[in-house]
Amino acid sequence: MSSIDHWINGRLVASESGQTSPVYNPATGAVTAHVGLASSAEVDAAVTAAKNAFPAWRSTSLSRRAEVMFNFRQLVNENRTFISELISREHGKVPSDAAGELARGLENVEFACGIPAMLKGGYSESVSTGVDVYSIRQPLGVVAGITPFNFPAMVPMWMFANAIATGNSFILKPSEKDPSISLYLAELLAQAGVPDGVFNVVQGDKVAVDRILQHPDIAAVSFVGSTPIAKYIYTTGTANGKRVQALGGAKNHMVVLPDADIEMAADAAVSAAYGSAGERCMAISVVVAVGDVGDPLVDAIAKRLPAIKVGPGTDPSNEMGPVITAEHRDKVAGYLEGAPGEGATVVVDGRTADLPADGFFIGVSLIDNLKPDMKVYQEEIFGPVLGVIRVATFDEAVALINEHQYGNGTAIFTRDGGAARQFQFEINVGMVGINVPIPVPVAYYSFGGWKSSIFGDSNIYGPAGVDFYTRTKTVTSRWPDPATSSINLGFPETR
Repeated sequence: MSSIDHWINGRLVASESGQTSPVYNPATGAVTAHVGLASSAEVDAAVTAAKNAFPAWRSTSLSRRAEVMFNFRQLVNENRTFISELISREHGKVPSDAAGELARGLENVEFACGIPAMLKGGYSESVSTGVDVYSIRQPLGVVAGITPFNFPAMVPMWMFANAIATGNSFILKPSEKDPSISLYLAELLAQAGVPDGVFNVVQGDKVAVDRILQHPDIAAVSFVGSTPIAKYIYTTGTANGKRVQALGGAKNHMVVLPDADIEMAADAAVSAAYGSAGERCMAISVVVAVGDVGDPLVDAIAKRLPAIKVGPGTDPSNEMGPVITAEHRDKVAGYLEGAPGEGATVVVDGRTADLPADGFFIGVSLIDNLKPDMKVYQEEIFGPVLGVIRVATFDEAVALINEHQYGNGTAIFTRDGGAARQFQFEINVGMVGINVPIPVPVAYYSFGGWKSSIFGDSNIYGPAGVDFYTRTKTVTSRWPDPATSSINLGFPETR
């Protein structure tokens, strides 16, 4: 049985903690490897390597850093097929879905290639007699990213591309459920020209996370995952004096108005709800049917579900793979079991689907007649389950979404431009789609929700990512004639 190790100071380093965790192929249920779980001392070794590498990398020219990002992009692009298959083997999503993840991750690398333009400061000449003022952005030092299982390539790229391009050294703590992708990305970064110690991977569990949050030499921590853990990361990290961006869970609503094209809305709902087996923080998990659109919309969604091919990624005709673990499959099934008792109607039950005997599969499910007080409505299921809640008016739909604890993403389907504009104005959600079901921003904007979907005030990637991984220094300079020098204890004035 193979072991999955750390990447510290430019090389693979076997774990010495003695603690491991099994890595499964979710499509077969078989254990494929064991990943070493780092001790605090192993995290410290990675931090030391990153700290030692930082001064030289910080001093590296912007042109060289951009060149390294271009090199890395090229290497990832050349190895797309292999990386997609690796993601599929450890995560379970089919390779075509993994390829989409990789493409969106590469957008962030491409944004980072333009870092020379992103780090331009400001300059004001003669703010006072003979005095100029200018601002520069400088890296923080050692920064870390803690990433989830559901996007083992894309979410790390959300973080490390900007962090490294801005001159920081980086420590990645990936999910222990699908850890191999991080090591392959480390190898490609090294080939691209990232110096030893600038990018490190520490495999691990809560021991590694806690050491990252406590280590005095780590200046900032980025996190994407569930809301309870995001809150813990944020409170613990900030209590230890770190910058923290912590993105949490979601319950994304898709409003369908009576004037919408039902067939298009049904296609969008199915695509957004069941892609990646629903294991997306931007998946649509609730359709809000307004007025009399409920019955035809539910019928249109239901008739599409038997055509979805569920199975392992080794069959290119399959469209949806398994969920990540047996425990998570059973948790998703528990919501389906409990829904009728809450008064909901299970229209399509994924537990009864004809599925492969092996692996962590559950079929697509559709639940109608949700109510706001139901557990199946309030909680993030993170599986291939789509709920439908019916309201009478547009205003009720907006109020429903605004009252929910999560505010990550939302969408509206309508032909009415006025209604769409009013929706984007009134809705208390961070990312909004208009006839777009999964409104993940392009890389030159930034990603982030509202309410319990984020902790702190920093979004991730794009311009917000550059801001997060740098700090501003303002310089006031004068080159006077020594003959004019004198002592003045008054407060300096710009006159």
